[in-house]
Amino acid sequence: MSVFVYSHEVGTRHDPGPGHPEAPIRLKRILAALDAADDLALERRVAERAERADLVRVHTPGHVAGVLDQVPTDGRMPIDMDTWLSPATGEAALRAAGAAVQATDAVLGGETRRAFLAMRPPGHHAEQAVAMGFCFFNNVAVAAARALEVHGLERVAVLDFDVHHGNGTQAIFEAVPKVLYASIHEAPLFPGTGREDETGLGNIVNTCVRAGTDGPRWRRALEDRILPALDNFAPELVLISAGFDAHAADPLANIRLGDEDFAWITERVVELAERHADGRVISTLEGGYDPDALVRSVLAHLKALEAGS
Repeated sequence: MSVFVYSHEVGTRHDPGPGHPEAPIRLKRILAALDAADDLALERRVAERAERADLVRVHTPGHVAGVLDQVPTDGRMPIDMDTWLSPATGEAALRAAGAAVQATDAVLGGETRRAFLAMRPPGHHAEQAVAMGFCFFNNVAVAAARALEVHGLERVAVLDFDVHHGNGTQAIFEAVPKVLYASIHEAPLFPGTGREDETGLGNIVNTCVRAGTDGPRWRRALEDRILPALDNFAPELVLISAGFDAHAADPLANIRLGDEDFAWITERVVELAERHADGRVISTLEGGYDPDALVRSVLAHLKALEAGS
């Protein structure tokens, strides 16, 4: 089977403004690289809009309406100093969340075993009623909630290897024992959450790494805490918040990973999914703010997802 890749051109038109790190060029470069990736077995799919019913499984109705109702017809509007709405933001956010819905249905419906959401804006900082950290709707949470409530799964794992802690995903699921949320992230760093003593109902596993951590130490941290926790949970579906901003070239953080480290963790996730989840893995793009490093890392990630698909 091919890896299904969901995207939509509107993701390149969400524009937080000049100099903003979460810039349209991120997705433009990824989509161009995918167009040229003849060595990858990818099936490209057009991302559709999420229904409000899918969004309100993880967000309050007021939050959903508030985001969409504030979208300007021209110019830009700040939600906070980092998170800006532009005329295309509402459509882009709806289609990013919609891609999560489509991928969940495709993977759990047996059309494919692997999927990647090449979409922006990202999602893992969005809480039930708060947009923040470049995020409006929590795409990976939308996928997890649909897997539980529509497809009837009992155990869904979310691995978040973005360099920033996914405070939104943790907040949404910390009292939901059917979801294991596991994050490895730099600390201290935005958003300031994700301490290792934040454990929810025993379904939250945070691993903090210090500035300057290199690939071998990062891998050991995953092997010591996160990978065993995922194995013990035996998920029926593995979701990835795939942020590539722990790369050594990234301007927003201080972890020293290379492209090969993202390939390595993806290979470990695929192996784990083969043991417990019939190989089912859905990955959604989060951070990564050096365009060259981002493209290389995404391609390495996709090659590892493709293996055995």
